[in-house]
Amino acid sequence: MAQLNLHHLRLFRAVANDSSLTSAARRLNLSQSALSTQIRTLEQTLGHDLFERRGRRLLLTEAGRIALDHAEAIFQTADDLTATLGQTGRGRQVLRVGALATLSRNFQLQFLRPLIGRTDVEVVLRSGSQAELLRGLEATSLDVVLTNLAPARDAASPWLVHRLSEQPVSLIGTPARIGSAPHGLADLLAREPVVLPPRETTLRDAFDALASRLGVLPSIAAEVDDMAMLRLLAREDAGLAVIPPIVVQDELAAGLLLEAVKLDGIAESFLAVTRDRRFPNPLLTSILDAGVRGGETA
Repeated sequence: MAQLNLHHLRLFRAVANDSSLTSAARRLNLSQSALSTQIRTLEQTLGHDLFERRGRRLLLTEAGRIALDHAEAIFQTADDLTATLGQTGRGRQVLRVGALATLSRNFQLQFLRPLIGRTDVEVVLRSGSQAELLRGLEATSLDVVLTNLAPARDAASPWLVHRLSEQPVSLIGTPARIGSAPHGLADLLAREPVVLPPRETTLRDAFDALASRLGVLPSIAAEVDDMAMLRLLAREDAGLAVIPPIVVQDELAAGLLLEAVKLDGIAESFLAVTRDRRFPNPLLTSILDAGVRGGETA
Protein backbone atom coordinates (compact mmCIF):
# COMPACT_ATOMS: atom_id res chain seq x y z
CA MET A 1 0.00 0.00 0.00
CA ALA A 2 1.21 3.51 -0.82
CA GLN A 3 2.25 5.77 2.04
CA LEU A 4 -0.63 7.72 3.58
CA ASN A 5 -0.59 11.45 2.84
CA LEU A 6 -1.70 13.32 5.98
CA HIS A 7 -2.62 16.39 3.94
CA HIS A 8 -5.12 14.28 2.00
CA LEU A 9 -6.41 12.88 5.29
CA ARG A 10 -6.95 16.39 6.66
CA LEU A 11 -8.89 17.37 3.53
CA PHE A 12 -10.98 14.21 3.83
CA ARG A 13 -11.85 15.10 7.43
CA ALA A 14 -13.00 18.57 6.34
CA VAL A 15 -15.30 17.10 3.66
CA ALA A 16 -16.62 14.47 6.08
CA ASN A 17 -17.48 17.13 8.68
CA ASP A 18 -19.24 19.33 6.10
CA SER A 19 -20.92 16.44 4.20
CA SER A 20 -20.38 18.63 1.15
CA LEU A 21 -17.51 18.96 -1.31
CA THR A 22 -18.61 22.46 -2.30
CA SER A 23 -18.79 23.76 1.27
CA ALA A 24 -15.47 22.18 2.26
CA ALA A 25 -13.73 23.53 -0.86
CA ARG A 26 -14.96 27.03 -0.09
CA ARG A 27 -13.80 26.82 3.52
CA LEU A 28 -10.41 25.41 2.51
CA ASN A 29 -9.99 27.97 -0.27
CA LEU A 30 -9.56 25.24 -2.88
CA SER A 31 -11.29 24.60 -6.14
CA GLN A 32 -13.89 21.85 -5.99
CA SER A 33 -12.11 19.86 -8.70
CA ALA A 34 -8.75 20.03 -6.90
CA LEU A 35 -10.34 18.87 -3.65
CA SER A 36 -12.19 16.06 -5.41
CA THR A 37 -8.95 14.89 -7.04
CA GLN A 38 -7.14 14.71 -3.71
CA ILE A 39 -10.00 12.80 -2.07
CA ARG A 40 -9.92 10.28 -4.96
CA THR A 41 -6.15 9.93 -4.46
CA LEU A 42 -6.72 9.11 -0.79
CA GLU A 43 -9.38 6.56 -1.71
CA GLN A 44 -6.93 4.91 -4.12
CA THR A 45 -4.27 4.85 -1.41
CA LEU A 46 -6.64 3.20 1.07
CA GLY A 47 -8.26 0.95 -1.51
CA HIS A 48 -11.82 1.88 -0.54
CA ASP A 49 -14.49 4.41 -1.44
CA LEU A 50 -14.91 6.81 1.48
CA PHE A 51 -18.11 8.59 0.38
CA GLU A 52 -21.35 7.83 -1.36
CA ARG A 53 -23.44 10.62 -2.88
CA ARG A 54 -27.04 11.14 -1.73
CA GLY A 55 -28.46 14.04 -3.69
CA ARG A 56 -26.23 17.01 -2.92
CA ARG A 57 -24.78 15.43 0.20
CA LEU A 58 -21.78 13.18 0.61
CA LEU A 59 -22.31 10.44 3.17
CA LEU A 60 -19.55 8.33 4.65
CA THR A 61 -19.32 4.70 3.70
CA GLU A 62 -18.39 2.15 6.36
CA ALA A 63 -14.76 2.52 5.31
CA GLY A 64 -15.19 6.30 5.47
CA ARG A 65 -16.45 6.17 9.06
CA ILE A 66 -13.47 4.03 10.07
CA ALA A 67 -11.10 6.41 8.27
CA LEU A 68 -12.68 9.43 10.01
CA ASP A 69 -12.29 7.84 13.46
CA HIS A 70 -8.59 7.26 12.77
CA ALA A 71 -8.18 10.75 11.30
CA GLU A 72 -9.66 12.34 14.43
CA ALA A 73 -7.28 10.32 16.63
CA ILE A 74 -4.27 11.25 14.48
CA PHE A 75 -5.00 14.97 14.49
CA GLN A 76 -5.96 14.97 18.18
CA THR A 77 -2.51 13.58 18.95
CA ALA A 78 -0.97 16.30 16.79
CA ASP A 79 -2.97 18.96 18.65
CA ASP A 80 -1.82 17.51 21.98
CA LEU A 81 1.79 17.67 20.83
CA THR A 82 1.45 21.27 19.65
CA ALA A 83 -0.29 22.38 22.85
CA THR A 84 2.29 20.72 25.09
CA LEU A 85 5.50 21.50 23.27
CA GLY A 86 4.27 25.00 22.55
CA GLN A 87 4.92 25.77 26.21
CA THR A 88 8.62 24.96 25.82
CA GLY A 89 10.80 28.02 26.27
CA ARG A 90 8.04 30.17 27.73
CA GLY A 91 8.64 31.96 30.95
CA ARG A 92 5.14 31.06 32.18
CA GLN A 93 3.10 27.88 32.06
CA VAL A 94 -0.61 28.06 31.19
CA LEU A 95 -3.39 25.96 32.70
CA ARG A 96 -6.78 26.20 30.96
CA VAL A 97 -9.61 25.39 33.34
CA GLY A 98 -13.28 25.01 32.47
CA ALA A 99 -15.86 25.23 35.26
CA LEU A 100 -19.55 24.44 35.16
CA ALA A 101 -21.34 27.80 35.23
CA THR A 102 -23.47 26.75 38.21
CA LEU A 103 -20.58 25.39 40.28
CA SER A 104 -19.61 26.83 43.67
CA ARG A 105 -17.10 29.67 43.27
CA ASN A 106 -15.58 28.76 46.63
CA PHE A 107 -14.83 25.26 45.39
CA GLN A 108 -13.25 26.63 42.20
CA LEU A 109 -11.05 28.93 44.27
CA GLN A 110 -10.06 26.07 46.56
CA PHE A 111 -9.00 23.98 43.55
CA LEU A 112 -6.92 26.79 42.05
CA ARG A 113 -5.36 27.94 45.35
CA PRO A 114 -2.03 26.05 44.83
CA LEU A 115 -1.44 28.13 41.67
CA ILE A 116 -2.56 31.53 42.97
CA GLY A 117 0.37 33.91 43.33
CA ARG A 118 2.78 31.84 41.25
CA THR A 119 4.57 34.20 38.87
CA ASP A 120 5.43 31.33 36.51
CA VAL A 121 1.80 30.27 35.96
CA GLU A 122 -1.12 31.82 34.09
CA VAL A 123 -4.58 30.38 34.76
CA VAL A 124 -7.25 30.76 32.08
CA LEU A 125 -10.71 30.12 33.57
CA ARG A 126 -13.77 29.58 31.37
CA SER A 127 -17.33 28.80 32.46
CA GLY A 128 -20.10 27.15 30.48
CA SER A 129 -22.46 24.22 30.20
CA GLN A 130 -21.27 20.66 30.68
CA ALA A 131 -21.56 19.93 26.95
CA GLU A 132 -19.61 23.07 25.97
CA LEU A 133 -16.84 22.34 28.46
CA LEU A 134 -16.45 18.71 27.41
CA ARG A 135 -16.17 19.81 23.78
CA GLY A 136 -13.39 22.18 24.82
CA LEU A 137 -11.68 19.39 26.72
CA GLU A 138 -11.91 17.09 23.71
CA ALA A 139 -10.44 19.78 21.45
CA THR A 140 -7.61 20.40 23.98
CA SER A 141 -8.61 24.05 24.35
CA LEU A 142 -9.18 23.11 28.02
CA ASP A 143 -6.91 21.03 30.25
CA VAL A 144 -9.44 20.19 32.96
CA VAL A 145 -13.15 20.67 33.66
CA LEU A 146 -14.51 21.26 37.17
CA THR A 147 -18.05 19.99 37.66
CA ASN A 148 -20.44 18.25 40.01
CA LEU A 149 -21.93 16.20 37.14
CA ALA A 150 -20.10 13.02 36.21
CA PRO A 151 -19.99 12.70 32.40
CA ALA A 152 -21.38 9.57 30.79
CA ARG A 153 -18.61 7.07 30.17
CA ASP A 154 -18.27 3.88 28.14
CA ALA A 155 -15.41 1.91 26.63
CA ALA A 156 -14.90 4.54 23.93
CA SER A 157 -15.06 7.59 26.22
CA PRO A 158 -11.80 9.51 26.69
CA TRP A 159 -12.80 11.02 30.03
CA LEU A 160 -10.90 10.51 33.28
CA VAL A 161 -12.97 11.50 36.33
CA HIS A 162 -11.10 12.57 39.48
CA ARG A 163 -13.21 12.81 42.65
CA LEU A 164 -11.79 15.83 44.47
CA SER A 165 -14.21 16.31 47.30
CA GLU A 166 -17.33 14.86 48.89
CA GLN A 167 -18.89 17.77 50.75
CA PRO A 168 -21.68 17.32 53.32
CA VAL A 169 -24.97 19.12 52.70
CA SER A 170 -26.96 21.07 55.28
CA LEU A 171 -30.05 23.18 55.78
CA ILE A 172 -28.71 26.74 56.01
CA GLY A 173 -30.54 29.98 56.70
CA THR A 174 -30.45 33.34 58.42
CA PRO A 175 -30.29 33.59 62.23
CA ALA A 176 -33.74 35.21 62.22
CA ARG A 177 -35.27 32.26 60.38
CA ILE A 178 -33.50 29.49 62.29
CA GLY A 179 -33.76 31.05 65.76
CA SER A 180 -31.82 30.04 68.83
CA ALA A 181 -33.94 27.12 70.03
CA PRO A 182 -32.98 23.66 68.73
CA HIS A 183 -35.32 22.13 66.15
CA GLY A 184 -35.58 18.70 64.63
CA LEU A 185 -35.18 18.27 60.87
CA ALA A 186 -38.79 17.21 60.35
CA ASP A 187 -40.06 20.24 62.29
CA LEU A 188 -37.89 22.64 60.26
CA LEU A 189 -39.01 21.16 56.93
CA ALA A 190 -42.66 21.26 57.95
CA ARG A 191 -42.43 24.87 59.15
CA GLU A 192 -39.98 26.70 56.87
CA PRO A 193 -39.87 27.10 53.08
CA VAL A 194 -36.82 25.64 51.35
CA VAL A 195 -34.61 26.67 48.45
CA LEU A 196 -33.65 23.59 46.47
CA PRO A 197 -31.52 22.48 43.54
CA PRO A 198 -33.55 21.35 40.50
CA ARG A 199 -35.10 17.91 40.19
CA GLU A 200 -32.62 16.53 37.63
CA THR A 201 -29.74 16.63 40.13
CA THR A 202 -28.58 13.82 42.42
CA LEU A 203 -28.62 16.26 45.34
CA ARG A 204 -32.32 16.97 44.82
CA ASP A 205 -33.11 13.27 44.42
CA ALA A 206 -31.43 12.55 47.76
CA PHE A 207 -33.28 15.41 49.50
CA ASP A 208 -36.68 14.33 48.12
CA ALA A 209 -36.04 10.77 49.33
CA LEU A 210 -35.11 12.09 52.80
CA ALA A 211 -38.25 14.23 53.02
CA SER A 212 -40.35 11.25 51.98
CA ARG A 213 -38.82 9.07 54.69
CA LEU A 214 -39.63 11.77 57.25
CA GLY A 215 -43.20 12.00 55.98
CA VAL A 216 -42.86 15.72 55.22
CA LEU A 217 -43.92 17.64 52.12
CA PRO A 218 -41.77 20.81 52.25
CA SER A 219 -42.94 24.17 50.96
CA ILE A 220 -40.62 25.08 48.07
CA ALA A 221 -39.67 28.75 47.88
CA ALA A 222 -37.42 28.34 44.84
CA GLU A 223 -35.65 25.78 42.66
CA VAL A 224 -32.25 27.01 41.49
CA ASP A 225 -29.52 25.29 39.46
CA ASP A 226 -26.88 27.90 40.30
CA MET A 227 -24.90 27.58 43.54
CA ALA A 228 -24.22 31.32 43.56
CA MET A 229 -27.96 32.06 43.37
CA LEU A 230 -28.69 29.50 46.11
CA ARG A 231 -26.20 31.39 48.24
CA LEU A 232 -27.84 34.77 47.51
CA LEU A 233 -31.36 33.49 48.19
CA ALA A 234 -30.23 32.09 51.53
CA ARG A 235 -28.70 35.47 52.42
CA GLU A 236 -31.91 37.26 51.37
CA ASP A 237 -33.88 34.96 53.70
CA ALA A 238 -35.97 33.36 50.95
CA GLY A 239 -35.95 30.12 52.92
CA LEU A 240 -33.67 27.39 54.20
CA ALA A 241 -31.19 26.44 51.49
CA VAL A 242 -30.16 22.85 50.84
CA ILE A 243 -26.52 23.53 50.14
CA PRO A 244 -22.97 22.39 51.02
CA PRO A 245 -21.53 24.66 53.76
CA ILE A 246 -18.40 25.23 51.63
CA VAL A 247 -20.54 27.31 49.26
CA VAL A 248 -21.44 29.78 52.02
CA GLN A 249 -18.34 29.46 54.20
CA ASP A 250 -17.76 33.23 54.29
CA GLU A 251 -21.34 33.95 55.41
CA LEU A 252 -21.15 31.22 58.07
CA ALA A 253 -17.88 32.64 59.40
CA ALA A 254 -19.39 36.13 59.55
CA GLY A 255 -22.58 34.95 61.25
CA LEU A 256 -24.80 36.10 58.38
CA LEU A 257 -26.00 32.52 57.94
CA LEU A 258 -26.28 29.58 60.29
CA GLU A 259 -26.16 25.85 59.73
CA ALA A 260 -29.49 24.57 61.05
CA VAL A 261 -28.85 20.86 60.63
CA LYS A 262 -26.67 18.50 58.60
CA LEU A 263 -28.56 16.27 56.18
CA ASP A 264 -27.18 12.86 57.07
CA GLY A 265 -26.39 10.65 54.11
CA ILE A 266 -26.52 13.51 51.58
CA ALA A 267 -23.33 14.84 50.01
CA GLU A 268 -22.29 16.83 46.96
CA SER A 269 -19.47 15.43 44.83
CA PHE A 270 -17.00 17.84 43.26
CA LEU A 271 -15.14 16.41 40.29
CA ALA A 272 -12.29 17.25 37.95
CA VAL A 273 -12.62 15.76 34.46
CA THR A 274 -9.62 15.36 32.18
CA ARG A 275 -9.13 13.41 28.99
CA ASP A 276 -6.62 10.71 28.28
CA ARG A 277 -3.82 12.64 26.57
CA ARG A 278 -0.44 11.49 25.43
CA PHE A 279 1.02 14.87 26.43
CA PRO A 280 -0.91 16.10 29.50
CA ASN A 281 -0.31 19.58 30.89
CA PRO A 282 2.47 19.13 33.50
CA LEU A 283 0.65 21.47 35.91
CA LEU A 284 -2.26 19.05 36.13
CA THR A 285 -0.57 16.29 38.10
CA SER A 286 0.39 18.48 41.04
CA ILE A 287 -2.90 20.38 41.22
CA LEU A 288 -5.01 17.22 40.94
CA ASP A 289 -2.95 15.53 43.65
CA ALA A 290 -3.43 18.57 45.89
CA GLY A 291 -7.15 18.60 45.12
CA VAL A 292 -7.62 14.93 45.97
CA ARG A 293 -5.66 15.30 49.22
CA GLY A 294 -7.72 18.37 50.13
CA GLY A 295 -10.92 16.46 49.45
CA GLU A 296 -9.86 13.63 51.73
CA THR A 297 -9.44 16.06 54.65
CA ALA A 298 -12.43 18.30 53.91
